[in-house]
Amino acid sequence: MTAGPAEDTRTRLLHTALRLFTEHGVEGTSLQMIADALGITKAAVYYHFKTKAEITEAVAEPGIRDLDDLVLRAGAQKRRGAQVDLLLEGFVDLVVRHRTLVALFSSDPGLIRAIEKSAHGGMEGFGQALLGILSGPAPDTAARVNAMVALTGIAMAGGSPDLAGLDDEELRTELLDVGRRLLGRPRRRTPLPVSTL
Repeated sequence: MTAGPAEDTRTRLLHTALRLFTEHGVEGTSLQMIADALGITKAAVYYHFKTKAEITEAVAEPGIRDLDDLVLRAGAQKRRGAQVDLLLEGFVDLVVRHRTLVALFSSDPGLIRAIEKSAHGGMEGFGQALLGILSGPAPDTAARVNAMVALTGIAMAGGSPDLAGLDDEELRTELLDVGRRLLGRPRRRTPLPVSTL
């Protein structure tokens, strides 16, 4: 089943908005710029979104939805180790999948404001949920610091232009290794190569 013209235009509009937000920032991007980049009228943009804030929220929504789902799935695990592993692996996957959005989130206050509005309980609520799972019940200072460094470090490195040349799998592997070390999690064993003797 293919998307209809309205859905296709909306999808293209969101991809274009994300690209322009990356180039000019949310504040520096106008609805007219988005319309011009798409080759449509500003009225056509208004058909899909009434304000730039609505576009910004829609651009951020897939990442927010994935993060919300991740927190729920990790919290549902019975063993603490399984919670930490699922959250860490899921967070790394999310950062790699949404690299551009993560980079923008790390640097653009306009996107942060939009995410604050659209996130259930705000980003502070997400942050507390993530940190709570990673640092555990009644954490000491070291556990809280390690959890915070793991989350912010993974997000900052994953969205860094300096690492944009890494392919997704290489970036995922490196971020997971760092996260596991910071959180005191055992390294995943990689299968030994089969001998060709």
